[in-house]
Amino acid sequence: MSKIVTIYGGSGSLGRQIARRMAKEGWRVRVAVRRPSEALFVRTYGAVGQVEPVPCNIRDEASVRAAMADADAVINCVGILVNEGKNRFRPVQVEGAERVARIAAENGITNFVHVSAIGADPDSASQYAATKGEGEAAVLRHQPGAVILRPSVIFGPDHGVYGRFASLAGLGPVMLIAGGKTKMQPVYVEDVANAAVKAVLGKAAPGIYELGGPEVLTLRQMVAQTLEKTQRRRAVVNLPFWAAGLLGGVFDIASAVTGGLLTNRVLTRDQVRSLRKDNIVADGARGLSDLDIQPTASGAVIGEYLWRFRPGGQYADMTASAKNLRPN
Repeated sequence: MSKIVTIYGGSGSLGRQIARRMAKEGWRVRVAVRRPSEALFVRTYGAVGQVEPVPCNIRDEASVRAAMADADAVINCVGILVNEGKNRFRPVQVEGAERVARIAAENGITNFVHVSAIGADPDSASQYAATKGEGEAAVLRHQPGAVILRPSVIFGPDHGVYGRFASLAGLGPVMLIAGGKTKMQPVYVEDVANAAVKAVLGKAAPGIYELGGPEVLTLRQMVAQTLEKTQRRRAVVNLPFWAAGLLGGVFDIASAVTGGLLTNRVLTRDQVRSLRKDNIVADGARGLSDLDIQPTASGAVIGEYLWRFRPGGQYADMTASAKNLRPN
């Protein structure tokens, strides 16, 4: 009988790629999500009944336990970038992560993978990074043999780092950015998913792996990549951190005044704190090479999905080619 893996957050940008790969490995896949009706697309990843979305809120004990029933392995992909409604950093990234790990231990499940992030540090000034660090510690208390994956910024068709830049580029002739000199190591979503699957299949030793792509780029260089692929010219202005913090504060206040009705997804003060530190693989850390995964360069991939942000969309290349035609 096929083994069962429960993937918490399995319909997200990373989780769905892990679900697809696990189905190809012959596993039955439970995709634990808050709104199963919005995750029905995962059913197409395998044979009839092989991949199923199930209701679960990582903040709710009973639903976490139900989604894990009879599972042989657990992968926790749940994480948030901003506070939104009841989904706050601590309840999700610390208490939720610990809940999943504890219930897995109670069920005798030791095949456990937890997705964290580079920069996870309980002592960080950033709530995001601090709760990621606390979440790791909570997981290891219950799952000392867990594999913890710390990706840098992830890119892919459904991941927002380059897409967010492309959206901003479409708003006007000037792009305001913060942390332009901050170094990042963008990693392809498929490479991270591959690492998670290898961990479940027993091809990764327990411990922490920091996952980064083959290139270290500044945020400004990533923006330049985006502008090149979207065929746009923009004046890029790098705000000093104090100014970015003030701007993020204005957006945060606007979100608070509306009772969270308008979630700040543009720039938060916490994101500015995160941008003060480089987001790259630490020297000596285990990474993709230890998992026999060849990292994929962002430049080889992003053009495949950023075309929709070009002024001419899918016809941009055709229009450019037509300009080279000479009239008879």
